[in-house]
Amino acid sequence: MERVKDAIARQKAATASGPTALPALPDEAQRRAFDGLHRHVPSPAMEARARAAYNKGKDGFAAQREAMAKRLRQALGLDAPDIPTVTKTAAPDASHGWVPVLFVSSSMPIMTLRTYAGQLEKAGGVMAFRGMPGGLTKVAPMAKLSAEILRLDAGCDGPACTMRNVQLIVDPLLFRQHGVDMVPALGLIPGDPTRPYCERDDTSATASHIVYGDAALSGMLDEYARLGGKAEGRDAQARLERR
Repeated sequence: MERVKDAIARQKAATASGPTALPALPDEAQRRAFDGLHRHVPSPAMEARARAAYNKGKDGFAAQREAMAKRLRQALGLDAPDIPTVTKTAAPDASHGWVPVLFVSSSMPIMTLRTYAGQLEKAGGVMAFRGMPGGLTKVAPMAKLSAEILRLDAGCDGPACTMRNVQLIVDPLLFRQHGVDMVPALGLIPGDPTRPYCERDDTSATASHIVYGDAALSGMLDEYARLGGKAEGRDAQARLERR
């Protein structure tokens, strides 16, 4: 019985550890093996395919990186938007004449920002931030905040989530031009407020009124009309009520 136990133990040990060295082959067998390796003929066709696959992968990665960089620049308002083909987020329709711009801050509750995003989507408006959380040198927090605001499903996570059709911009010049020092605030700006800085000047058109207050977008548009901007906000109010 003891011999059987010893044999089983040796077998288990050999199976667990496995071979630790090459088997000892006769000199003639080793010579044939090395001669076979030396006679291996390189395949130019296979090398060409491998090189082509490598270059294709490298080019694809570079294209993806540039697309992501362009998407981020557009989201921050630093480049002209090409949203339908790149980000699937439509730029505001300047054909309506006046675009609702809601001045907000990253310090506002996320649920409030999400609610405003839903209302701006109906009205064809834009959400503007003075700066980015963490400073202009850190884009990751702003990208995370943008995704949290624009996700149609708050519980969704990842690039496949459906986003609202609203553009978010980071534009301290827009805040300065309108003298906005508290949020939320609403202005109706003629033309396209998402144009890059290089296409603007100090004479760029501004909103005739600024409405302050934590109210629904419809209420802010009503107040804007009361201040004298009824004609400017008519289209946005109609779109908001129609949907």
